[in-house]
Amino acid sequence: MIKQHPTQAVLRAFIQGDLDPSIAIIVSSHIEMCEQCQREVNQLTEIAAEKAFEQDIMDSFDPCTHQAFDSSLSKNMIDEIMSLPLDESMIEESVPNQEMYEDIEPAHSEQNQKIISHKDGHLPLPRALSSLDAAPWQGVGKVSRTRFQFNDDERRLSLLKIDKGGQIPQHTHTGIEITLLLEGSFEDDMGTYQKGDFIWLDKAHTHSPITQDGCICLTLVSDALHFTQGFSKLLNPLGKLIY
Repeated sequence: MIKQHPTQAVLRAFIQGDLDPSIAIIVSSHIEMCEQCQREVNQLTEIAAEKAFEQDIMDSFDPCTHQAFDSSLSKNMIDEIMSLPLDESMIEESVPNQEMYEDIEPAHSEQNQKIISHKDGHLPLPRALSSLDAAPWQGVGKVSRTRFQFNDDERRLSLLKIDKGGQIPQHTHTGIEITLLLEGSFEDDMGTYQKGDFIWLDKAHTHSPITQDGCICLTLVSDALHFTQGFSKLLNPLGKLIY
């Protein structure tokens, strides 16, 4: 069960097109996996569309010849428009013949998904990643990653694979770290995460992810990770190579 989600503010920015493209990709990938966020996005979209419709009606009135009407008046007008009788003949003409759709693949067909190979098998990627190419896998020990070729100078979008029993030493980030768990599970100082969980961290968070069964994550980082404990501090010059 998915327990970690984007905030409502992030979802609202997503439907309004206000997120940077790299962040929008990872948010979209989570929404594809999460029925709860799909419902919330639908609700937020309906609210935004209704507000835009009301604003369009208000803007269409000439303030020199018409009184500006308040929200209750605009709602009454919308209700009146929606209650008008429909011309059934127009509806019948507008309904397309079912035969038109016989040769069209569904928008969410599995054929639209890109499959990426790794040393232990294959992983279907979220559709938001279907147009992106990935570099060859690179790894150190039980941790490997492939970086997507995406034009974003500020952030790096990658797949991070941690093998069974693998761990990333305790670290923080000088920027943001967004993680979407695509396969498997892991835990850290803050909790346990399952497939579909969306975790947004920044420099205020320090953690040490560990996985018993292995996992693959989609990660977005804006700066190198910074190891904070013991011998692992010596690896800080390599921080950008891991994520």
